[in-house]
Amino acid sequence: TLNPHPPNLMFPIIILALWGILMTSSICLRQTDLKALIAYSSVSHMGLVAAAIIVQTPWGLTGAMTLMVAHGLTSSALFALANTNYERTHTRTLLLVRGLQLAFPLMSTWWLLTNLTNMAMPPTINLLGELFIISTLFNWSTPTIIITGMGTLITATYSLYMFLMTQRGSISTQFQLLPPTHTREHLNLTLHLLPLGLLIMKPA
Repeated sequence: TLNPHPPNLMFPIIILALWGILMTSSICLRQTDLKALIAYSSVSHMGLVAAAIIVQTPWGLTGAMTLMVAHGLTSSALFALANTNYERTHTRTLLLVRGLQLAFPLMSTWWLLTNLTNMAMPPTINLLGELFIISTLFNWSTPTIIITGMGTLITATYSLYMFLMTQRGSISTQFQLLPPTHTREHLNLTLHLLPLGLLIMKPA
């Protein structure tokens, strides 16, 4: 049976996991490298997963498993999108790669959908996993709602920041002639986001 009250030895680990959510999320707000931003985003989400697993409740383990699957697909899609940008611009610096919505409108749609999924917008399965975990941690200790709430807010902030920095604004003159996107890239992103849409229909 699962123990709803983890031993005292686990308290420092849970605190470190929750503190790591805030630290890595805050680092994302100051990132200039696109791939580094996505990588730190994954660390932030795994802090939630680690805390939920250590609390050892059925809801916590269900939420951890759900979020691991959901973020595995979401993070992979973000890295695939970052790679499509890099193959055409040969830079990962956010300040240099702007206004790509004008050049690749369909790819911009993928960026929007993936970033909305990353910030756990309904009805994505990411939201289901995060709600399970936040409820678990709240039942374990009420003050954790402050940290998880702030983590969720910062996640939404840097997800919008990533989308606006890469897609909006005026495109640099050095990127006027960019090769078009390929069918395989759109198929790759479809195979990432389609399961996320289907899983919410039947999470079991």
